[in-house]
Order: sequence, then structure tokens, then C-alpha cells
Amino acid sequence: DCHQYTNRSCEECLKNVTCLWCASSGRCVEYPVQRVLPPADLCELPSARWGVCWVNFEALIIVMSVVGGTVLIMVGVCCCCCCCKKKSKKQVSEGPDKDDERAAREREKRRVRQEERRAEMKSRHDEIRRKYGTV
Repeated sequence: DCHQYTNRSCEECLKNVTCLWCASSGRCVEYPVQRVLPPADLCELPSARWGVCWVNFEALIIVMSVVGGTVLIMVGVCCCCCCCKKKSKKQVSEGPDKDDERAAREREKRRVRQEERRAEMKSRHDEIRRKYGTV
């Protein structure tokens, strides 16, 4: 029974893990296990102690939120980094082949256009030679 530790010390109250110490009133009460946080009429969060006397519920909630948020952000960043790394590796492994193919196609197109221009120029020159009788 936690009520027997009321008006004693926090350490004595919290030896029993089912007890909650309220620093403002000096009461030792049963922790309301059906609720996550103790209700305000039982004990205010800044005054509530459970498990250890040196940390209150308010600080515990803040610290746990910050730690949990930091862990989630780190996991998200790691996932993004891993995905980007895989994509860049995939592009590097596939990239040169595609780049080489594209460059070869461009060279072939340029060669074909150049041959067409040469043939066009040759036919023009031949027309001019015929016109002036130099053929």
C-alpha cells in the first residue's frame, strides 16, 4: 500500500514501483495504471515522480519526445541517403553504356548529314560545271 509512505521521503515511496510520489503535497499514491499520465487532480505533472526522484513527468515527456523525434529524423535521413546512394550507383553502372550509345547515335547522325551535304554540294558543282561547259 503506497499511502503508508505519505509524508515520508520520495526514495521510500518509490521503492515500490507501483507508487507515485507527488512532491508538491508530499503524498505517496498508487500509480493510475489505466491512464498513461497521472490526472491533474491526483498530482500535477511538474510535481509527479515515478521510478526516480530526480526527474518529473513533464521533463520525462519532453526528453522522450525529443529523443524519439531525433531517432525518427535520423532513420529518415539514413533511408534517404541509402536510396540516393543506390540510385547513383545504378546510374553509374548503367550510365556509361547509355551515354556511349547516345554518343554513337549522335556521331552516326552527324556523319549521315555530312554525307548528304557533300552529295548536295557535289551535285551543285556538277550543275555549275555543265552550265559553263567545264565538265
